[in-house]
Amino acid sequence: MANEGSTRQLKRVLGFKDLLSACLGQVIGAGIMTLLGSAIGMTGRSMFISLLIAAVVVVLVSIPSIIICGTVRVRGGSYTELAMLTDKRFTGAYIILYILQNISLAMYPLAFADYFVSLFGFGNVKVIAMVILTLFFLVNIRGIDVMAKFQNAIVVLLCVAMALFAVMGVPHIQPDFFTNGFITHGPQGIMSAAMLLTFAVSGATIITSLSGEAKKPTRDIPAAMLVGTLVVTILYAVIGAVASGVLPVEQVANQNLSMVAQIILSKPLYVFFMVFGAGFALISTLNAQFATSPKPLLQACDDGWFPRKLGYLHPKYKTPVALLAAVYIITAVCIISGLSVDNLANICLVSSAVSGMPLYIMLYKLPKVMPEAWAKSKFKVSMPVLIVLSVVATIANALIAVYNAMSLSTPLLIGNVAMIVAAMAFGCIRAKKVNMDISYEIVE
Repeated sequence: MANEGSTRQLKRVLGFKDLLSACLGQVIGAGIMTLLGSAIGMTGRSMFISLLIAAVVVVLVSIPSIIICGTVRVRGGSYTELAMLTDKRFTGAYIILYILQNISLAMYPLAFADYFVSLFGFGNVKVIAMVILTLFFLVNIRGIDVMAKFQNAIVVLLCVAMALFAVMGVPHIQPDFFTNGFITHGPQGIMSAAMLLTFAVSGATIITSLSGEAKKPTRDIPAAMLVGTLVVTILYAVIGAVASGVLPVEQVANQNLSMVAQIILSKPLYVFFMVFGAGFALISTLNAQFATSPKPLLQACDDGWFPRKLGYLHPKYKTPVALLAAVYIITAVCIISGLSVDNLANICLVSSAVSGMPLYIMLYKLPKVMPEAWAKSKFKVSMPVLIVLSVVATIANALIAVYNAMSLSTPLLIGNVAMIVAAMAFGCIRAKKVNMDISYEIVE
């Protein structure tokens, strides 16, 4: 049984379109509605420049995952990436921080419920949030192929709504776009906005957790990550130009997109945008995270960090029932109790960036760890180039970590440090009883 880990039994049914939908659904999230307004406040109408910089930083941070997932199938996603290159104590620490990061899942159904109630004027936020959470729990229980069908439909409507805002808004952009309210706070404002907007364009690496269920992971996952990030960046740049260029900068700074949407869209189109744009941006992220979040945990159960029984797969659907149920219960408790998921997310803000740092630093070990797969990899480069890529990715990730740290209050920053220390303690103590399986495969 030790050689038949449950991640080996996952259904390998996802094609490029499915992976791209999961990627787009994850990246196009709540950030588009709120962060663009904050970025306008930092740099004015030059915010689209910040978006381009943010996209470059995000791609640089994604380099290790692009290279690794383009070389082998990683059944445990980010957990496997870290396990193949670092000491298992770091891997144990990572999986604890990974669990804490996913507690913020409750934000998405709650935010959708808030949008629904504010838009239609009726309903109970907690009840609506629980209905949405239960719906996507059941969708994901039925199998990754069912999840993918839902995600494909959601993302199509989401992209149509976002494109509608962009297309209808461009004719309303004022002719003084480049002369009035452009680079309002100098180069520092552009860079501050860029670091903020990394949140809006990041998230593509989440599909590494679907490697075990992809038909052609080494081809499709890197392609979906790059194409998804490019599509979102272009779409956001146009949306950002509309958001900042229709009204005076001082009116739209630190405001969400609904203010401009009410001006450029008729009432029916405005409702369509708010439901299928703002609303579906949230539930597409919820669906993507429901599908991806259990996979690193599944491999961690295979390896012995947690009880192996938690890795039980449904005999027909091949879905991690117990882990999905655990995610559902924890998220439901957060929703029903009114627990501040914002604070929970902030407690993991810096620790999530720090937890992946060993992966960036150790990328140069890839040829030694899997020489046969590396020799066949389409991403194979010379050792000096690989070292440079490792350094660049490390610096890009460090920039995001430092910016995150600067945005937190002292108590929340202390909370992040405490989480890192506690996770490392778990990794060091539990590592003595863990026998980690090799959870990557060469794809022919």
